[in-house]
Amino acid sequence: MTPARHNIRLVCFDWGGVILRICRSWAQGCEHAGLDLRGDLGPRPFANERKGHAELFQLGRLKPDEFFRRVSETMGGLYSPDEVERVHHAWLIGEYPGAGRLIDDLHAAGHATALLSNTNHAHWVRQQPSTDSTGRLLPHFPAAAALTHRLASHTLGLAKPDPRIYESLERSTGLRPHQILFFDDLPENTAAAADRGWLTFTVDHTGDTASEMRTHLRSLGLLP
Repeated sequence: MTPARHNIRLVCFDWGGVILRICRSWAQGCEHAGLDLRGDLGPRPFANERKGHAELFQLGRLKPDEFFRRVSETMGGLYSPDEVERVHHAWLIGEYPGAGRLIDDLHAAGHATALLSNTNHAHWVRQQPSTDSTGRLLPHFPAAAALTHRLASHTLGLAKPDPRIYESLERSTGLRPHQILFFDDLPENTAAAADRGWLTFTVDHTGDTASEMRTHLRSLGLLP
């Protein structure tokens, strides 16, 4: 296969759904947290309210304790703030097999890398060893911490697919849009990046993301 022509100088990744497998629903989060599913959580109005709190949290407008309390209250006390925290931590399941090795191989090949993630403080610190509110040591996920540049929504006050968050990464790296390759699992996020001129690839979060990305990187001649 002949590598495609490009001028890529930075390989940028989303975190959840690309490097890290995450829960995709409250029910799945409860399962991973070891909690039972209570009440009729599907059609009730607080599903949208819970999403609203999460959006504020990922923009850095809520502190963790405030977020856990608000979600608990929104859900009518079906889950205590401590239980909401348990679900929140259980949301991060584990790094996709091969993700860390892929990042190492990119660095060994001389490529700069970046992370651009819609996330929050409680999840962000999990890239290093950390504890929950009771002092219990939590599993950590170091692959993202190995990336050259790391930008997070809660520190920027911006979230994908807002065009300004992509511009923030361009400014912080000093690169032009056409020099950036971006992997994300949400089509709206890759579409917004493509609108700026980034080269993008939408990853299937249900599959072997590392192998999928490695195949694409090889097609571009970025990895052997």
